[in-house]
Amino acid sequence: MARMGLTAERLTRAGAELADEVGFDAVTVSALARRFDVKVASLYSHVKSSADLRTRIALLALDELADRAADALAGRAGKEALIAFANVHRDYAREHPGRYAAARLRLDPETAAAGAGVRHAQLTRAILRGYDLDGDEATHAVRLLGSVFHGFVGLELAGGFDHSEPGAPESWTRILEVLDATLRNWPASRPAEGTPR
Repeated sequence: MARMGLTAERLTRAGAELADEVGFDAVTVSALARRFDVKVASLYSHVKSSADLRTRIALLALDELADRAADALAGRAGKEALIAFANVHRDYAREHPGRYAAARLRLDPETAAAGAGVRHAQLTRAILRGYDLDGDEATHAVRLLGSVFHGFVGLELAGGFDHSEPGAPESWTRILEVLDATLRNWPASRPAEGTPR
């Protein structure tokens, strides 16, 4: 492959494709250099290190997820919005397993604040406002949704549901119904242990 036209954006996209093929953990500047048939040193004018490349892939994945989520949520609220949002995560993970793993990369606060992670959090909280959840309760609910989505998708991608009935699609539908019921019937907050009542 020709060396001409290498840019940070092109390398990031190629790294994202590589992540989907071989897994996010296997993405390095060296692996990318082999893909472009160039010396590793020639890539360092575009990306600083493998860590920098992985951060760029994570930001790309978060952008793609946020774009898909925004499109899916347009004009929807309540259960319909929850299902659309959940399906964006599951579908993206199945189409782009390496990028989905990248989206889970822990970013430093400054990088995270500048990326689509903030947009994604705003979309999640917008769904929860439809359930009258805000403040600390919304934070708890965000963590619940993230845990359920990521947990289910991780088990599904690892083949954890391949040999059992009912099938994964039926369980996914049922889980989303339970999440909707949970969010609609969110328990009242209690004072933290040791705080005056």
